[in-house]
Amino acid sequence: MKAISAGISGVWLLEPHVFHDERGYLLESWNAREFRNVIESDLRFVQDNHSRSAHNVLRGLHYQVTQAQGKLIRVVRGRIFDVAVDLRKSQSTFGHWVGHELSEDNHRQLWVPVGFAHGFLVLSEFADVLYKTTDYYAPEHERCLFWNDPAIGIHWPIKREPVLSGKDQMGLSLAQAEVFT
Repeated sequence: MKAISAGISGVWLLEPHVFHDERGYLLESWNAREFRNVIESDLRFVQDNHSRSAHNVLRGLHYQVTQAQGKLIRVVRGRIFDVAVDLRKSQSTFGHWVGHELSEDNHRQLWVPVGFAHGFLVLSEFADVLYKTTDYYAPEHERCLFWNDPAIGIHWPIKREPVLSGKDQMGLSLAQAEVFT
C-alpha cells in the first residue's frame, strides 16, 4: 500500500497495490498490518457500511461528537469527490478541507480520522461507496455541517445544486457547529 498525505495531518490517501493480468485484477482492500504501519496506530474497525447514491447526490458533511468515528472510504463502483473537514479546534488546520476523487478505476481509499467531518459528491451515474468505521453509528450524536458553508469554502465539482437529504439541508455553519477540542 502506498500512503500519500492528503494535505492535512492525519488524513491519508491510500493506493493499494493492484495486480493485473488477462483475467482482471486483484488488490488487498484491507490489511491491518500495512494500515497500522501507515497511520502508526492500532485501530479497530467495528462497522462496515455500503451506500449507493445517484449522480449529483451529496452526502454530508457528517461527524459524531460522542462515539466519534474514524472512517476508511473506498469506491467499488463509480466515482465520487470525497471531502474531509478538520474540526479539531486545537489544530492550525481547523476549518480546512481536503478533497480527492475516489473511483472504481483508481482504487484509492481515504482515511479520515476522528475529529473530521466527512462527505462526498457522486460524479458518475451512481456510486457504491464502502467505508469502515472505528465506532458504531449513533444517530443521537451525529452532527452535520452545511455542505457549502463559505467559511469552509469547499470547491465541489458541481454544475447545479446537488441532491441533499433533509438532514443535510439542515446542516450548520462552522461557526455554529459543535467541534472537537
